[in-house]
Amino acid sequence: MMRFLIVELLLPLLVLWLVRGLLRSLFAGLHTSVARQPSRNAPTIQTGGELKKDPVCGTFVSVDASVTKRVNGELLHFCSPACRDKYRVA
Repeated sequence: MMRFLIVELLLPLLVLWLVRGLLRSLFAGLHTSVARQPSRNAPTIQTGGELKKDPVCGTFVSVDASVTKRVNGELLHFCSPACRDKYRVA
């Protein structure tokens, strides 16, 4: 009777408790890495304001945060340097 109690009830509960603790610690570490505060050296970008459409990928990007390129006298706004470098004049 005692062996049944240990093998059939307590052992599975112990295994579940250990797995639960392991998963909690993994997800707690993941949660803290995602919820970190921005670094003090990060540039501040004003939110809101005018949005321009990236001519390469179609993403709308803030004028303050955009990467710009002047083409034929027109100032174009891009979401990233990669999109700016992909842009081809038609």
